[in-house]
Amino acid sequence: MSATTITKPTAAASVGTADGRIPLRSHLRHTGALVRRNLLWIRQDPESMADAVLFPIVFTLLFVYVFGGSIGQSLGGGQDAYVQYVVPGMLAMMGMTMAQGVGTGFNQDFNTGVMDRFRSLPIGRGSVLFAKIGVELLRMLFATAVLMVVSLLVGFDVTNWGGLLASVALSVVFGSALMWVFLTLGVVMKNVQSVQAMGFLVLMPLQFGSSIFAPTDSMPGWLQNFTDYNPLSALADASRGLMNGGPVAHDLWLTLGWSVVLTAVMAPIAIHKFRTKT
Repeated sequence: MSATTITKPTAAASVGTADGRIPLRSHLRHTGALVRRNLLWIRQDPESMADAVLFPIVFTLLFVYVFGGSIGQSLGGGQDAYVQYVVPGMLAMMGMTMAQGVGTGFNQDFNTGVMDRFRSLPIGRGSVLFAKIGVELLRMLFATAVLMVVSLLVGFDVTNWGGLLASVALSVVFGSALMWVFLTLGVVMKNVQSVQAMGFLVLMPLQFGSSIFAPTDSMPGWLQNFTDYNPLSALADASRGLMNGGPVAHDLWLTLGWSVVLTAVMAPIAIHKFRTKT
């Protein structure tokens, strides 16, 4: 009698199709499992939420009480007017500030060997990236909630709650698009310090060369031309229109256009770099 050898199917076969592709349902399951893993890591390391808690508090108090009086006078209403002006801008800034964290965290996972483990498993490569973005968006929403609590305490008047929710949704859309840029930096840069330095070079001109903190009327002409096409200016002005009333359509479509372009260009690059990184 000849013995029959029974082979156990490999993990790759159990989650993939015959040609090696991983179906959508498996991708979603892998993404969910990785999101849970990242959330458990945050629970074990609560200090990783320090930026989401402290940035909204520090920046709001700093700009309202240091610059609010002088800039508010130019707006014709003192500090109260500046609060109404700067809070929607701070909402726009949260998306960019939190987006930087996804790049540094991704790079750290590479340097600690976590990504090597993920890449050895029969899981969709895109699932790792989408899970990272999903967790960072949750951190961004938490930071936004902190920002709004602090803003209400310093006198921000919410006149349109529907506009506020729309502004948060718009910030999430743009923030998720921007995260693909920082994911790419997290893959190609050698260490966390390099990602932070490059992020600083990207963040500073976009933040301060925009209408987030002050009106652009007094800026030099060449800088005003830059702010006209700065996506953060579009996001900040769209948020002001939604939350305080005013024109919205142009800045709304400009923000959505930037979001689509950034995602369409940077997402394939980030996924390719992740798959081919050695």
